[in-house]
Amino acid sequence: MVNVVLIGMPGSGKSTIGVVLAKVLGYRFVDTDLVIQEQEGKLLHEIIKERGNEGFLRLENEVNSRLEAERSVIAPGGSVIYGKEAMEHYREIATVVYLKLDYPMLRRRLGNLRCRGVVLKEGQTLRDLYEERVPYYEKYAHITVDEANLDVEETMEKIVEALRDVRNAEGLS
Repeated sequence: MVNVVLIGMPGSGKSTIGVVLAKVLGYRFVDTDLVIQEQEGKLLHEIIKERGNEGFLRLENEVNSRLEAERSVIAPGGSVIYGKEAMEHYREIATVVYLKLDYPMLRRRLGNLRCRGVVLKEGQTLRDLYEERVPYYEKYAHITVDEANLDVEETMEKIVEALRDVRNAEGLS
């Protein structure tokens, strides 16, 4: 395990857990939404408004598929799973961890999705988005961590334990 990539819905805790996990592992933390904002000089919702959903997804796929990292915890945006090249790249350079959150908990955690820079199609609800994305998260994950009834610390501990199990199974201990 050279890197760890955290995938999941907006509000699943990728950035929050990612920072803590990076400290525990002694890794760098990379939030690819911030990389995109820095590269473009704009906030995510401004990029989406300017380029449209498809234009943003192309940019996100390009940035994520070219990301070079070593000993890093990477937290890409929730829509990264639409980018085949990005996800293939991440599966090659990292252990991909899906932070699974059930819909009712997700609904409680999230505020205004558009201000967060979430890619929503016209008329699409959070429930629609959730149901569309979950199969992708499950497809690309090496490890799934169910966050039900867990706080940040407990989630992070489950991830570390699962990573240790993967390393032991691969004979990398």
